[in-house]
Amino acid sequence: MKKIFGAKKNKDPPPTIQDATDRITKRGDTVDEKIKKLDAELARYKEQIKKTRPGPAQEAVKARAMRVLKQRRMYEGQRDMLYNQTYNLDQVAFAAEGLKDAQQTMTAMKAANKELKGMMKTVKLEDIDSMQDEMMDLMDVSTEIQETLGRSYNVPDDIDEEELMGELDALEADMDFESESVPSYLQPDQEPELSLPAAPTGHAAVPANQQQVVKLL
Repeated sequence: MKKIFGAKKNKDPPPTIQDATDRITKRGDTVDEKIKKLDAELARYKEQIKKTRPGPAQEAVKARAMRVLKQRRMYEGQRDMLYNQTYNLDQVAFAAEGLKDAQQTMTAMKAANKELKGMMKTVKLEDIDSMQDEMMDLMDVSTEIQETLGRSYNVPDDIDEEELMGELDALEADMDFESESVPSYLQPDQEPELSLPAAPTGHAAVPANQQQVVKLL
């Protein structure tokens, strides 16, 4: 049957926007190369026109230059048309990419919304408030326990200034009494003072022979 009717050909997938853009860009590059060649040819004709004298030869060069210039303008029109097509394709590609981004964003937001709903089912505001109240009660009980354990026994709360000075005087008297009641052999040793002769006063006596020497001088 395939030999009679032939096998069904698989259709090629339609070109993408990027494929069309690449094809048009390639054509535009080809047109640009042709325009560059025509520019070089026009520059050569311009030099020839300057060098030749007015007459048939110069007119012939001008005619060739005019023909090349018309061809160049035709290629410029094609290049502008290709640039416009590329611009339109870029706009379409940008819009398509924006729609894809929006679609992915919506998908991600839906998944996050579903996950948040599942999490909110396990967390209740009443439970949080109840837990906070229990924590506050526990903190108050802990503070009371610490204050109870840190309470002093048989210690008056208030001590006035007179009582303070009396206590200090009593402590000073006790310390003096303890220092006087220490035996002599337990007290620290004191070094005896050395009895040195007194320093001489007045001038020392000079021998007689030295007095004579002084007089001669």
